[in-house]
Amino acid sequence: MYRDNSVGVVVPAYNEQGLVGGVIETMPTFVDRIYVVDDRSTDDTWAEILEASDRVNSERAREPVATVADGGVAHDGPVVPMRNDRNMGRGASVKRGFERALADDMDIVAMMDGDGQMDPEVLDHLLDPIVEDRADYTKGNRLMAGGGWTGMSRFRLFGNHMLSFLTKLSSGYWSVGDSQNGYAAISSTTLRKLDVDGLYEDYGFENDILAKLNLLDARVADVPHPAVYGEETSTIRYGSFIPRVSLLLAGNFGTRVRSKYLGGGFHPVALCYLFAVSALLAGLLGSAYSFVLWAQGSVVPALVSSVVLLLGGLSLVTALAFDVRLNAHLAAEAE
Repeated sequence: MYRDNSVGVVVPAYNEQGLVGGVIETMPTFVDRIYVVDDRSTDDTWAEILEASDRVNSERAREPVATVADGGVAHDGPVVPMRNDRNMGRGASVKRGFERALADDMDIVAMMDGDGQMDPEVLDHLLDPIVEDRADYTKGNRLMAGGGWTGMSRFRLFGNHMLSFLTKLSSGYWSVGDSQNGYAAISSTTLRKLDVDGLYEDYGFENDILAKLNLLDARVADVPHPAVYGEETSTIRYGSFIPRVSLLLAGNFGTRVRSKYLGGGFHPVALCYLFAVSALLAGLLGSAYSFVLWAQGSVVPALVSSVVLLLGGLSLVTALAFDVRLNAHLAAEAE
């Protein structure tokens, strides 16, 4: 228990041999359940999970947690190992852990990757805003912590910034950064409102859940924490990841605008976004065509295209300003 709240932690793992055992064994003792989900790893991750689970559960079994009528000790081990029938993706593993945590009536459910990059010692920083009812969902931000970005390659850092901006646009949480950070926590009340089955099942889960939370008007807090870089290697295939997540973000953006600015009554921000997208596309196509005509001595189409692009840009800035202001109340303070 943490401050009178039961806490479950979901640990998704795929090919984390040599790492996931340490995550299990260093989990804070206030965590009531640790749901370790192996996504059908091809190395010895599952065996390591079972070994670490046995050690932790045996150790906790020696600590009396409840007294029964005959004076004996009742105990249920905190670590719950689970293994997917097939490789399903990180999001699918987290979803499975979510469902088990809800079935166990956990008050707060956290996510912590099995690669050892997320320091268990700062888990309470993610829990405090939820316990104190300042946030419904908290997520880590390595870029807010001093030097948290130093272990990233330039390519990875650039990609993180780009995806973070696109996630802001898609989700409406303009104050949230480091969108690919999977260190997070959510209240069970909010989790029960989510369509867990409908959440994205692969990498991109973190981006998707933010967009779904915005539709619920959930309060989200960014919590700075240091990153821990070591022997882990990324299993993301960027060639397929970037197009898939881009489509996911675009779809979530459209759903959010339609639901929040058209579904519950018309708001000018929807018109601004629609005009901006239309004008920018028309202006870009017109500019390409104008280049051909310019070579033939005609400059009028180029001027028209420039005006259309300018109007589209102004409309986009207006829409963004509206959007930021309308969602500002969903930004929660970490402290």
